[in-house]
Amino acid sequence: MTELLQKVRVIDPVSEIDELFDVLIADGYIREVASHISDISADTQIRDCQGLVLGPGLVDLYSHSGEPGFEERETLSSFLQAAAAGGFTRVSILPDTSPVIDNPALVAQLQKRRGGTRGQGGQGGNFSPLSPPSSLSSPLPLLHLWGAITVDIAGKQMTELADLASAGVVGFTDGKPLENLALVRRVLEYLQPLGKPVAFWPSDRQLTANGVMREGTNALRFGLPPIPTSAETTAIAAMLELVATIGTPVHIMRVSTARSVELIASAKAAGLPITASTTWMHVLLDTKAVKSYHSSLHLDPPLGNPSDIAALRTGVRAGVIDAIAIDHTPYSYEEKVQAFAEAPPGAIGLELALPLLWQYLVETEEFTALELWRALSTNPAECLGEKVSAIAPDRPAELTLFDPQQTWKVERKSLYTLSQNTPWLGQQLKGHVVQTWC
Repeated sequence: MTELLQKVRVIDPVSEIDELFDVLIADGYIREVASHISDISADTQIRDCQGLVLGPGLVDLYSHSGEPGFEERETLSSFLQAAAAGGFTRVSILPDTSPVIDNPALVAQLQKRRGGTRGQGGQGGNFSPLSPPSSLSSPLPLLHLWGAITVDIAGKQMTELADLASAGVVGFTDGKPLENLALVRRVLEYLQPLGKPVAFWPSDRQLTANGVMREGTNALRFGLPPIPTSAETTAIAAMLELVATIGTPVHIMRVSTARSVELIASAKAAGLPITASTTWMHVLLDTKAVKSYHSSLHLDPPLGNPSDIAALRTGVRAGVIDAIAIDHTPYSYEEKVQAFAEAPPGAIGLELALPLLWQYLVETEEFTALELWRALSTNPAECLGEKVSAIAPDRPAELTLFDPQQTWKVERKSLYTLSQNTPWLGQQLKGHVVQTWC
């Protein structure tokens, strides 16, 4: 099939381009990019794309799948459909399923369950479903599997890291705090020759205690148990000391405080091999939003104070924070219908992140379109040790077409995810993904 996208706004962080072009796509490849394309075959499908945005496919660094173990929250199929509907062409699931992804047999089982094949060119851990569901026009994204660092993510004993690497995991993380620093040191030493990404979520659970909201005036005002900034920053400082000693590259997940941004900026300036990410809700909302006591605003780490969100946004724009992750965390209705402090932390986001970030960051001109797209596509891919192709002739068509003006209502029938734990449920949003190619 050959398609001509006419007068589409091309946003390409690889080439630093934000301009109007015609783009010709055929047989899974970009064939031509020019200000005007007229030499086309008779069977070419021509699409007027004025007002639409075309960028590299979005890449999610980490999210949660219910399957295996919690299929009432999310299946792999619904997870991938939600990701495609949100503009993602590559997604990565955390290993905290049931059973945990801590052995090669489960990696193989999950690959087989999806009916896919191992990726080519050394990019193990990728697989495409045989065919997308008829209700979804876009192809489903490539799915990466994070392998657990510790057995059953209990934080006490390392998994067989080399065996998991050979099985094709994209990298290693527990997706939960790992506080045994002696074990962290051993992990960094063992992983150094494997050449796979390793991600840690620095958080001191003793300092977190029973807190559910970032410490500050709003926590006092809303009467919720506070979590001090030091619960995150002391753990990051310890992690940076280990990286400085051992030299293994590390990705720091879920950065949520202004002081954390300062520590990471200083470490990068000193040449430490680190990358970092925050989540989309942490750059979108701060503690003022918790006034509603909506249980989907109970996150871990919690939403930051106004000074935190300002520092996170500045950090993303400056490249101190490399990527914005989605950290999609589905829960059933019954699990979330509890008091704020009692509900499990987390919210869905795959289908909501791009429209809301575009509306509140790009349309307000706080971010350029290139800055946002880079944090959602090329940079997260690089954190995984991968590359995203430029939007140029003879390159693979891994693309997302987005309409910033299309409105839609967030409701059960408009979502592909099985869960509805989002504070935007029932609200009208502006911005919708039209199609992806991958």
